[in-house]
Amino acid sequence: MNLYQHELFLEDLRYVASLSLPWDRLRNRKIMLSGATGLIGSFLVDVIREKNRSEGLNCMVFILGRDETKARKRFQMDDDSENLVFVPYDISKPIKCDGVQTIDYVLHLASHTHPIQYASDPIGTIMVNIIGLQNMLNFAVEHNVTRFAFASSNEIYGENRGDVEFFKEEYCGYINCNTMRAGYPESKRCGEALCQAYKEQKGIDIIIPRFTRSFGPTMLLSDSKAISQFIKKAICDEDIVLKSEGNQFYSYTYVADAVSGLLTILLCGENGQAYNIADPKSDILLKDLAQIIAEFVGKKVVFEIPDSLESAGYSVATKARLDASKLKGLGWTSRYTMEDGVKRTIRIIKDIYTMN
Repeated sequence: MNLYQHELFLEDLRYVASLSLPWDRLRNRKIMLSGATGLIGSFLVDVIREKNRSEGLNCMVFILGRDETKARKRFQMDDDSENLVFVPYDISKPIKCDGVQTIDYVLHLASHTHPIQYASDPIGTIMVNIIGLQNMLNFAVEHNVTRFAFASSNEIYGENRGDVEFFKEEYCGYINCNTMRAGYPESKRCGEALCQAYKEQKGIDIIIPRFTRSFGPTMLLSDSKAISQFIKKAICDEDIVLKSEGNQFYSYTYVADAVSGLLTILLCGENGQAYNIADPKSDILLKDLAQIIAEFVGKKVVFEIPDSLESAGYSVATKARLDASKLKGLGWTSRYTMEDGVKRTIRIIKDIYTMN
């Protein structure tokens, strides 16, 4: 079994593809995206392909990446895969896309996204978010794109200073920039500033979706985020390992809601604006999240001291809840609660894991 054979996953795709959005803005258009095989990017590609199949959207997607074999396996591509083109690309170098004259939308979704990557490759973490972004922006300017999207993060808010319960888009918390771990949030902040610079100096239309800690069946089991490790343990029928007291209070987003938010911003957002993608019904304490998953699979929560590499990559923020009223003003609503999302994720991945 694979993702495309699982009814719950297909249900998620059909749900997002059926949303009341101005889809005609993508009709007969071309999209280029980095990070296409990641959690968010791969689901977005699948939604567009679903829309192409079901309603003849005829939207072509150019996938940037270094590993063509990985991309072809993920999307079950063959030489005749309609509207899906792999473009060999190293994010650290200028983009060359021979034969392509027009690109309508460019989305920069590539990034290091989990603690071990932050700790083991802090230079790469920064460069993807700045140099990689600049390469994407330059390509967008050269091809006179309709719109550019830069995937930002809840981490740009830093630590909650205790003055608010929810982060609105203009909030700016505290980040100690003189630490290795600051590379991720600070480079995301710099990336947003770079987008604004290109908007003003080059006249490019830009939107910035700010994602929370996202999860779903398109996640990689190698991901070292806490929720990903909880889910991996659940799939393997093991106790859920908590590597802290679990008092961190964060916003999370199931991948279908994250992508529906991204599409809403891409198609309806205002030029130059950043939008939080979150909903309070998926805000939860880490220890409560661990307990929900443990109870769902009939296991218990156990504590384990993290190793030095893991500790170095962990966020120091203890509360990071996002206010998405600005996005909801565009008509977006989330569908899944935290419990719904984690149960769907575990069911889908476990079915695929055990049947292969």
